Amino acid sequence: MMNDQGKTSMRTVDDYDVVIIGAGLAGLSLARQLLLNSEKRILLVEKRAEIPMAMQKVGEATVQLSAYYFSKVLDLEEHLLREHFLKYNLRFYWKSAGKENRCFEDYSQSYIRTLSNIATYQLDRNKLEGEMLRLNLEHPNFTFHAGTSGLQVSLSDEGPHSLSYKFRGEEISAAAVWVVDTSGRGKFLERKLGLARQNSIHHGAHFFWVEGLLNIEKLTDLSPKELRLKPERAAIGHLPFWLATNHFCGEGFWFWVIPLQGKTSLGLVYDSRLIDRDEIASLPQLIEWVCREFPLFARDLPFRKVLCHSALKDFSHDCTQTISASRWALAGEAGRFTDPLYSPGGDLISLYNTLITDAILTDDANELAGKARLYEQLMQSFYEAYVPSFAVSYDALGDQEAMTLKYSWELTVYFAFYVFPFINDLFTDRRFLLSFVSKFARLGPINKHLQSFISGFYHWKKENCEPTRQPVFNDFMEIGALRAAESTFYRVGVPVEEARQVLEEQLGNLRELARFIIAHVHSVVLADEDVLTNRAFIESLDLEDFRFDEGEMRECYAAYAGAEEKYEWAFDPTVLRRFHTGRKASVPSVPLVEEVAALAEQGGSV
Repeated sequence: MMNDQGKTSMRTVDDYDVVIIGAGLAGLSLARQLLLNSEKRILLVEKRAEIPMAMQKVGEATVQLSAYYFSKVLDLEEHLLREHFLKYNLRFYWKSAGKENRCFEDYSQSYIRTLSNIATYQLDRNKLEGEMLRLNLEHPNFTFHAGTSGLQVSLSDEGPHSLSYKFRGEEISAAAVWVVDTSGRGKFLERKLGLARQNSIHHGAHFFWVEGLLNIEKLTDLSPKELRLKPERAAIGHLPFWLATNHFCGEGFWFWVIPLQGKTSLGLVYDSRLIDRDEIASLPQLIEWVCREFPLFARDLPFRKVLCHSALKDFSHDCTQTISASRWALAGEAGRFTDPLYSPGGDLISLYNTLITDAILTDDANELAGKARLYEQLMQSFYEAYVPSFAVSYDALGDQEAMTLKYSWELTVYFAFYVFPFINDLFTDRRFLLSFVSKFARLGPINKHLQSFISGFYHWKKENCEPTRQPVFNDFMEIGALRAAESTFYRVGVPVEEARQVLEEQLGNLRELARFIIAHVHSVVLADEDVLTNRAFIESLDLEDFRFDEGEMRECYAAYAGAEEKYEWAFDPTVLRRFHTGRKASVPSVPLVEEVAALAEQGGSV
């Protein structure tokens, strides 16, 4: 609107309850969650003119928490089932030293064979964001301004907040009770308020999309009949492997293969300390590197039409604060992001949006202040619990056995302490949260030590054990503690007191799993399977203080080596025996009991 002097005039629009900055996955889903649960008037501002963007968006895979959020909480289940693939869990693959690895069947596999009780999906982000925008625009309380520029926000402790920006040639001003930043890597409020904080994860990613379905099981010399009837199906099942989030793994890196309708998402995530970026600087170099590292892809990738590609040199970041009693918040990559392994980005969006929605719906200032303090503590805890998994033990991706220990632990924590409370709407119940935070904190020291312990085990194996020469197949669910955690998916609508008891049980379950991991590693390093059932030794383990040191481990176990009383596990403790490959020729493999006996005969001491 121009005045008589030809200057742009200011148009003041109505006040809003909530202004959301950024129309990506976090912002669109937060708007939908608020619209479904309140009468709040919402303004969503976005600097891009085209939503969803023409370029394909990365971040396709969901896991149980985020899938439940999008399908159930946001009521998008029909859309997800019609327009996106159901996901068949996560699957991991390793090369076999005794094979050329040109064929799919040459690779070892770890997986969960059965489908989850909570459906998960492979998302086409562009489609999902387009659908959420369409639904939001149907609501009379939703206003959307795309193609904006010059955004300015003035936050007020007393409120309301004010903002101004240019939209379609006009200067717009507005006021809002709440401002939520979901601007992604634009990090609007983080930059404005100086909230940026580094973390200890330094990983890069290079990703692209190709036309059509890349069916990894067809990267083989086998005929269709041989594929259908291969004996390995007794272990790995008949469901389409291409529906999984497939990870081809090596030390400090993994290459993903994710199906979308009419195309396939592919990407490499790597620890920058272990992979030379110059080797994968361009897309042709990346494809050449992948085909060299995993030769089966040479059958397919060089001949595919590439639809889109991008890269990030260092994507992980922290933030000092993401919610305030002054009625502002950050969600999605505008605040914190760890690593795409296990797809936690969607989970953090789901968790943060749920806490932010509850805060926005809290009118009483004193109650809001208490919630903001508690929710900030919770948000930090969610994030920080992920960090050691990616910063400390990423190298363990290079070995199937070490990764099985790592993933079984992390997934058990996730099922019990993330998914179970979320599907029961417990993260916004203060009566539950105080107990939850206390129990969750008790896992911290164990997790920190375990990540370092598993990394140490990986490097010990690399030095001392023969590599796997034939494919090994293992279902993560064979470790009983993981099955016990997954059983909580069937406990829904539980009252707070019962939920506390479930968490106490699962805390005990996780402590038992930690004991098993420590005992198993001792049994491998000491070449003595009796370690796994030595009750005196297992009960002596200090879960708050342990580390990987071969000399200390031998010395520690020596005091209990002759004990005969058996430790009773809730599952078969020898399920990981299949990974044993023997010691390298230069490394002796003498069970500790025999070593002790030999020394005794010689008059020596241990």
